[in-house]
Amino acid sequence: MPSDNVKLIYKSLGFFLPYLGRLALQRVAATYHGWRWRDTADAKNVVVLGGSFAGIELVKRLAETLPTGFKVVWIEKNSHFNYLFNFPRFAVMTGHEHEAFIPYNGVARGTPAGIFKRIQDTAVKLTEDQVLLASGDKIDYAYLAIATGSSQPLPVQVVATERSEACHELQGVQQTIKTSHRIAVIGGGAVGVELASDIKDFYRDKDVTLIHSHGQILSHFGNRLGEYALRALRDELKIRVLLNERPKMPTTGNMTRSATLSFSDGHEEHFDLVIGCTGQQPNSSILASLLPSAISKESSRILVQPTLQVSTTEAPIPDTPIFAFGDVAEHGGPRMARAGWLQSEVVLDNILAMIGGHTPWRRYTPNVFIEGAIKLTLGKTHNVVYAIDADGSDVMVPARNGRLDLEIERAWKEFGVGSEFKRV
Repeated sequence: MPSDNVKLIYKSLGFFLPYLGRLALQRVAATYHGWRWRDTADAKNVVVLGGSFAGIELVKRLAETLPTGFKVVWIEKNSHFNYLFNFPRFAVMTGHEHEAFIPYNGVARGTPAGIFKRIQDTAVKLTEDQVLLASGDKIDYAYLAIATGSSQPLPVQVVATERSEACHELQGVQQTIKTSHRIAVIGGGAVGVELASDIKDFYRDKDVTLIHSHGQILSHFGNRLGEYALRALRDELKIRVLLNERPKMPTTGNMTRSATLSFSDGHEEHFDLVIGCTGQQPNSSILASLLPSAISKESSRILVQPTLQVSTTEAPIPDTPIFAFGDVAEHGGPRMARAGWLQSEVVLDNILAMIGGHTPWRRYTPNVFIEGAIKLTLGKTHNVVYAIDADGSDVMVPARNGRLDLEIERAWKEFGVGSEFKRV
């Protein structure tokens, strides 16, 4: 039987070889597009809300493909791309937090002058043809793509929108962790597992407890990953893991110093620091005034059709120019960055079809193996790649060769600003 390494390579090649072929064609088409596109005074706006993994890919592709008469306007509150994959590590390891904030300069590099505009602001309300911003400005749109993602508190995300203040937030987390001895991390998903394992591996003398509400950590993934990670935490790192426990977070915030937690058997424990890593809140409120019935009452995510056009609880809206994708949308696929990246191609093709006077034709079908794959860190250098298919078959490839900075320079290169990394 083939090893998991072989299976992973085989499945990945089946996706990435055709993708690389499409990418080569896209590069040629983008060059040709640059020669043909012309700026016009009456150009209509294709507006993208949100600048994380899903939104940034759509912005880039729109700037390479929109016909004359249209331009892309990108509204994003942050000054820099927040590379959230590295936040758990950089919330513990000092001296690298600034590297997690990547300039947006390279997103539309090489595209025609005038086709792209980025506005650093927050969208607060929608009408049928305008986006209203916190600054008071109003932006007209012919097509709108909502990729506002979801929110979580520190250390998963930062509040600040400027790099310097955001770095101060992560530095504050680092200092709080450094000066605390008995630490509880509530939430055994990927972020909680990574954060707990990093705290213990960087500070071996600390007493770290990971608390999870289910009978298995990483319960959104397959059993094999959960069991492997549990052994690594308990046996190698000597982290205490408490399962089937749901203590209430202290009311003083997501990171609370000197707090007492109550457990199911009635006993209480005091911790120097309690960090919550549970739950995401979809940033869907932007649609509440225009289409309140497009927001799921169960999940608070935006309802979408297979074309990723916004839907409602009453009926689909086949000709709507509004799309939603990524973590903010109820699309039925994995809630991972790679899923949003692939969904951006669906949104792109359907916007271009509508601009050309055609019916949106491309439908989103999740590729669970590719979109749901994860590279999970279990301390400084220990990591494991895991992917599960729709039929329940999975692959798991552990390694112990990880870099402390999680190869953040590669991300800068992917976003077109690799040359700026050494100067940051």
